[in-house]
Amino acid sequence: MTSSRRLSTVILPIHRWHEGGRALWVRAEELGFHAAYTYDHLAWRTFRDGAWFGAVPTLTAAAAATERLRLGTLVTSPNFRHPVTLAKDLITLDDVSGGRITLGIGAGGNGFDATTLLGSGEEPWTPRERADHFEEFVPMLDRLLREPSVTHEGRFYAANEARNIPGCVQRPRLPFAVAATGPRGLKLAARHGQAWVTTGDPKLYEAGTAAQSVAAVGGQISRLGAACEEVGRDVAELDKILLTGFTPGRPLRSFDAFVDFAGTHFELGFTEIVVHWPVPDSGFDMDDKVFERIATEATAQLG
Repeated sequence: MTSSRRLSTVILPIHRWHEGGRALWVRAEELGFHAAYTYDHLAWRTFRDGAWFGAVPTLTAAAAATERLRLGTLVTSPNFRHPVTLAKDLITLDDVSGGRITLGIGAGGNGFDATTLLGSGEEPWTPRERADHFEEFVPMLDRLLREPSVTHEGRFYAANEARNIPGCVQRPRLPFAVAATGPRGLKLAARHGQAWVTTGDPKLYEAGTAAQSVAAVGGQISRLGAACEEVGRDVAELDKILLTGFTPGRPLRSFDAFVDFAGTHFELGFTEIVVHWPVPDSGFDMDDKVFERIATEATAQLG
């Protein structure tokens, strides 16, 4: 991944493919976005009672419908994924897309992904347990995508001569964008990531200010730098991705507001800012004309 100032979008998997879904991914490429991502959940928040499609089949279809656009998850988690089966899906996606896949991956949260597969009497993982799983999941997945055969006997995951031939189109494997803010996750990003992802500080979303949010994400970048230094890596090697929509204020209320927001965060060291494709009557509702202007004009203004 090269460091620069890029704009990308995330398209929620809520659209039937032949009733407008395909057209959105094609339009994302036409608008010039660097990448288009989708969420990898079983269901998510207020969208639970509506259409919600699988991330891997959606990205496979998007890969066939586009030519240049990078594609990926933002983000996948161990909540309902196993590294062996995920690796097979990712190698296939990377092949279908001609090497355009980025894996956004995080430890996951305590929403529907954490509870849908639970049996009676089972409890979802605690934050510490999620971090424990993530700490084993990422390096194992790294091996599975690099090596033709992997045997692993871990605390949570096992593989017995798991074969992944021919491997990824992108060598030595497709890039990882690791979502993390805590020390264990940041160390995983430093060791295994080609990019790092944040949504800001969730504690500030409801009652914080824009200035507090900027200070918080600046602190996250500093801690990422310390994690990289600890493992002997230059933090400049990692792209730094901000997924918007979860920070105080309304940076997408107008073109000028977004340019100010993006400029501030690029100056902090972010290399990619991701905006949600507009979804009417939701927290991601916005004027389509403003959205398209951001896509086509903001990068030039930001320099």
